[in-house]
Amino acid sequence: MLLPYPFARRLLFCMDAERAHDFTMDWLARGQNTPLQALWQQAPVHDPVQLAGLDFPNRVGLAAGLDKNARCIDALGAMGFGFVEVGTVTPRGQPGNPQPRMFRLPQAEALINRLGFNNLGLDAFLANVQHSRLRQRAGRSMLLGLNIGKNADTPIERAADDYLACLEGVYPHADYVTVNISSPNTRNLRSLQSDEALDGLLGVLTERRGLLAERHGRGVPLFLKIAPDLDESQVDAIAATLRRHAMDGVIATNTTIAREAVAGLPHAMEAGGLSGAPVREASNRVIAQLRTRLGQGFPIIGVGGILSAADALAKIRAGADVVQVYTGLIYRGPALVSEAANALRSMQR
Repeated sequence: MLLPYPFARRLLFCMDAERAHDFTMDWLARGQNTPLQALWQQAPVHDPVQLAGLDFPNRVGLAAGLDKNARCIDALGAMGFGFVEVGTVTPRGQPGNPQPRMFRLPQAEALINRLGFNNLGLDAFLANVQHSRLRQRAGRSMLLGLNIGKNADTPIERAADDYLACLEGVYPHADYVTVNISSPNTRNLRSLQSDEALDGLLGVLTERRGLLAERHGRGVPLFLKIAPDLDESQVDAIAATLRRHAMDGVIATNTTIAREAVAGLPHAMEAGGLSGAPVREASNRVIAQLRTRLGQGFPIIGVGGILSAADALAKIRAGADVVQVYTGLIYRGPALVSEAANALRSMQR
């Protein structure tokens, strides 16, 4: 039985956005694998799809950023997601940017955040992943993605060192690994999306991935997460680089730095990444262009602006294979997961 989310949201929206986020994650962490989990638990929709060599139980996942420290894997898995992505994790713990750093724009069904990869670091992250009962359960089906990044104080020219350290750590525990180079909240991070920098980063990562596959006796897909604020030539260059390095897939997209869709609203000019409904069209544009350039069969995870089943369908029609939600979960609650998953299942019939 689901907790009546509109009621819970009214209470949470009375709090500062980051305080509400922390309160919710603490509550989920304490309630997972207890009778309290019945308040938000729902059976996952059965709509299996194979992608990047993985068997997804359905096409709706949770995007990274909500559970940065992998504390709530079991609680989130109980909401019916086919896959859950946690992180972004960096090699060393860091506090992120100064507060306040998260803002709601309810009129636009949007959020702005400039959290800055605040997390407890790789060791604490991996300990939490390993403590997840869902990961230990025989016959489990929900997939787990682990999202990796760089520390804020690591010079951009040494970014590959951080990504390699994280890849080494998360590889044995992940169903897939996401390389996050598209957050706008770590200085110069998005410069890694440029052709030469991306070529160099993916080169060292895919080389190390090959060594890790031999060491652990299994291949783990590697995905790249990109921004919506890319022009056509930049998307084309990224698509070519993905192909050149035999990457397993792409996640499109992260948050946007554009503000046209929220101009004049309270908090609209706060620095950070804008998510929710205003990023929907930009995300769909990038997805469509990627599908054209990459062709059928190349895995694309679509994320950005999904607040309804119709939004999820639009992502698939744009060219995504599966989708992820984040801000929509905050505005709509767990019911969005089953609504979107049922709509996508019906679409395939």
